[in-house]
Amino acid sequence: MTTLDFDDYDVLTFDCYGTLIDWEAGLLAAFRDPLASHGISESGEDILAAFARHEAELEAGSYRRYRGVLGGVLTSMLAHYGETASPDEVATFGGSVADWPAFPDSAAALARLHTRFKLGVITNCDDDLFATSEQRLGLSFDWVVTAQQAKRYKPNPRGFELMFERVGLPPRRILHVAQSLFHDHVTAKRLGLSTVWVDRRSGRPGGGATPPADARPDLIVPDMATLASLAVPG
Repeated sequence: MTTLDFDDYDVLTFDCYGTLIDWEAGLLAAFRDPLASHGISESGEDILAAFARHEAELEAGSYRRYRGVLGGVLTSMLAHYGETASPDEVATFGGSVADWPAFPDSAAALARLHTRFKLGVITNCDDDLFATSEQRLGLSFDWVVTAQQAKRYKPNPRGFELMFERVGLPPRRILHVAQSLFHDHVTAKRLGLSTVWVDRRSGRPGGGATPPADARPDLIVPDMATLASLAVPG
C-alpha cells in the first residue's frame, strides 16, 4: 500500500537510466564486443559492478561530457587487464546510450502519469544522447535537466537545483522517481523531496551498475507500471 498522497504533488521528476531506460542491458550489450575482442570474460554482474566503481570515480572529478565518461570507463576497465582500448572502441562505447532500450513498461506508464502531472527528468547524460532516449520513451518531458547543462553529475545536487529553478515550485510539491539510491535518493531526500524507488533489481543481489548507498524512499515499487496504477488509478 502506498504511503504517499499523490494529491500533494504537481510535478514528477525522473531519473532516466536504470529507471526508464534499461541501462544494465544496454551496457552489457555495449561491453560485449570490446571485452570479447580483448579476450576478457567476466560475469554480467562483475562487469556492472566494475562499471559502477569506474563511472562514479570519473563523474566525481572534473566535468566531462558523458560520452567521455563512458569512454573513460571502458579504457580503465580494459587497462585493468593490461589491454588498451582503441579510439574506435572508445567512440562506439561512448555513443552506445543511443542503443540502450527502454523498459517495456516505461512509455505507457509515462503517458498515463502525464495525464495528471507535469513531468521532468534529471539525467546524468549529454543533451544529444538523452534526446535519443526521449524518442524511445515516446514523450516530450515538460522539463529536461542533463549533466551537460548542470556541468555536474548526480549525486551532486546541481541538477536538482536547476530543476527547482525551472519548475518554480517548492520541493514539497515535487515527487522524484528513481532507481539509483546512490545517484538520486540520497541527494533528493537531503533537498527535501519525497521519493519513489523503482526497484528494478528487486530480488537480485548487489547494486548492479550503481554503487551502494543508504537512503529511505517514501515508496518502493517494482516497476513503472505499478507506479502509474497507484498515481493514476482507473
